[in-house]
Amino acid sequence: MTIPPARGDWVPDACTLPTVQQPIRLAAFDRFFAESVHSTTRPAPTRLDLHLAPDAEAVGRDLASRESSCCSFFTFEFDATAAGVVMRVGVPTAYVEVLDAFATRIEATKEARR
Repeated sequence: MTIPPARGDWVPDACTLPTVQQPIRLAAFDRFFAESVHSTTRPAPTRLDLHLAPDAEAVGRDLASRESSCCSFFTFEFDATAAGVVMRVGVPTAYVEVLDAFATRIEATKEARR
């Protein structure tokens, strides 16, 4: 599997979203990461947990739904915890590299906002 840098760091070849729409989707995720993700944890190589702001669940669900339609290897689950909503992002082992790049993009986006 390859993740071409020109396609936004974590967009794999398996993605069926038209190339022209990819920058728009990336910008939506970047906004979500910067404004709604308080922190992340990585309980397994194939899972990344995003700890969300209290009002971010609807936006997260919308993005998850849209992303699942073009990158069917992603799984998204939402859990209410005592600390707030957690968006659980999962991938099969073959796509750990994509999840790694996804996590790196979250941190880079959050750093750029600081």
